[in-house]
Amino acid sequence: MSLDPREFRNALGQYPTGVCVITANPEGYKPFGMTVNSFASVSLDPALVLWSLRNDSECLDAFNKSKVFTVNFLASDQVTHSNAYSKKNDHDLAPEHFRIGKSGAPVLRGSLTSFECEMWAKYDGGDHIIIVGKVIEMDTKPGSKPLVFHAGKYGELR
Repeated sequence: MSLDPREFRNALGQYPTGVCVITANPEGYKPFGMTVNSFASVSLDPALVLWSLRNDSECLDAFNKSKVFTVNFLASDQVTHSNAYSKKNDHDLAPEHFRIGKSGAPVLRGSLTSFECEMWAKYDGGDHIIIVGKVIEMDTKPGSKPLVFHAGKYGELR
């Protein structure tokens, strides 16, 4: 069976997801962020999470050099952050958008939840690399609403 890539992507878009910005600042790079919706939890003990990155991403080299990164769940009022860090070749973090966390990785201000992670493992995932991080610090703001993405559009939980 052969799948049409566009139809497959459209079908995947029927699954609503949260929106994250993955942030890092490895040596030789300015603090940067990249919008993703490919986040998943992996394990409670140890605390592991994963996300995926295209093999041809302009951020691949920087993430390969990163020892730590932060997964920032965006709140419903952070659409501008999602749009700002989803642009190709334009991922430098605005100074007012972040602070440096305990791990040394940038943490987005106002995020619903932020997981500071140590790089745990990387796996081949076809045209993506699957990145697994061990959560070493966590900041969460219960009660806020998440930014949701479904069928190519932002939405909110009701």
